[in-house]
Amino acid sequence: MNAISPADGGLIAANIMHFGRALRAAGLPVGPGRVLDAIHAVQTTGLKSRQDFYWSLHAVFVSRRDERELFDQAFHVFWRNPKILERMMSLVLPSISNEAAAPEETLSPRVAAALAGNEAPQSEEQEKDTEVIFDAAMSWSRTEVLGEKDFEKMTNEEVEAARRAMRHMRLPIETVSTRRFQRDPKGPTVDMRATMRAALRDGGDTIPLLKRDRRQRRPPLIVLCDISGSMDRYSRMLTHFMHAVTNDRDRVHTFLFGTHLTNVTRYLRNKDIDIALEKVAENVNDWSGGTRIGTCLHDFNKHWSRRVLGQGAVILFISDGLDRDAGDGVAKEMRRLQGSCRRLIWLNPLLRYDRFEPKSLGVKAILPFVDDFRPVHNLNSLTELADALNRTGPRDSAEMAEWRRRAA
Repeated sequence: MNAISPADGGLIAANIMHFGRALRAAGLPVGPGRVLDAIHAVQTTGLKSRQDFYWSLHAVFVSRRDERELFDQAFHVFWRNPKILERMMSLVLPSISNEAAAPEETLSPRVAAALAGNEAPQSEEQEKDTEVIFDAAMSWSRTEVLGEKDFEKMTNEEVEAARRAMRHMRLPIETVSTRRFQRDPKGPTVDMRATMRAALRDGGDTIPLLKRDRRQRRPPLIVLCDISGSMDRYSRMLTHFMHAVTNDRDRVHTFLFGTHLTNVTRYLRNKDIDIALEKVAENVNDWSGGTRIGTCLHDFNKHWSRRVLGQGAVILFISDGLDRDAGDGVAKEMRRLQGSCRRLIWLNPLLRYDRFEPKSLGVKAILPFVDDFRPVHNLNSLTELADALNRTGPRDSAEMAEWRRRAA
């Protein structure tokens, strides 16, 4: 009774095939081979319970951590009937339809777009009869709309478009003076060593004054990105941004942290974005888990700060400030981190809310030691990041003083 008979298998296999297509449209790498494996898995485990059916398909279709949520939502929408197994056994399981796949408010836009059908295309006559009028005063481009849209609310197509846009983003950080000198005809000081060498080459008849100036170089850029469960959707999108910045300039170091710290710099240096992300996924084991900000910052300050924080480094700290350890040890490590860099910028996706208040213990521990506090939830926020990186002047601005007052 629990096994799938050959007569049953046709309709069950057909619905598993439709389910695989929906997963593929949602972004999961599902091909014909996986669909066949899923059918064989269901035939092997039988239909004893909904839980067995769920985990049979999960074992085949899910291979990465970031695919779990999409699979879970798609499963509960597609196989939405609580008595779906009994209906399959009686061979009356319906195929997916547009009305049945109406997503709930909490449903991922990627799953909703995959399960919902597209509108029927217009005929050529209808297209000819349709007159499109543009009002230039109140119109906007698709790129502008995409730039304002929150990463969390994007559909699968919009996510891909945003990722393509991130690949072309650049951070034009201004150069800073180093301790080394270079030859410069308009330099402020005379290079005595070069001047004497030039005079000896000419026999000492003339002594040309050769000048020098300090060498200009872009400072190192350090990215510390939170990959906990509350930051999952944003950190995955921002990984594409980190890859673009890493391959655009030198001295970029990227660290991901959740329950522990992982240096992913060498993986992101791969020119192929797919290979880079695959290597990151293989070597980061605490994705979508908890957050221990104080422990991870202590690990960075102890083992990495002397290696990468030199010549006026700029730090991008990407996190929502929600800490599993309730801010234990965060203030001490943030104080040391700020003292080791030229500028410390905190990018927090929670700032997308106008009524955000620094009430959590983690946020209160971090705010006193950052030089800038900015949102990071859409493409426009990343574009505006260049203004913060190039900002000069004292660290204590009036805006940060207000944030510290509210966090006190």
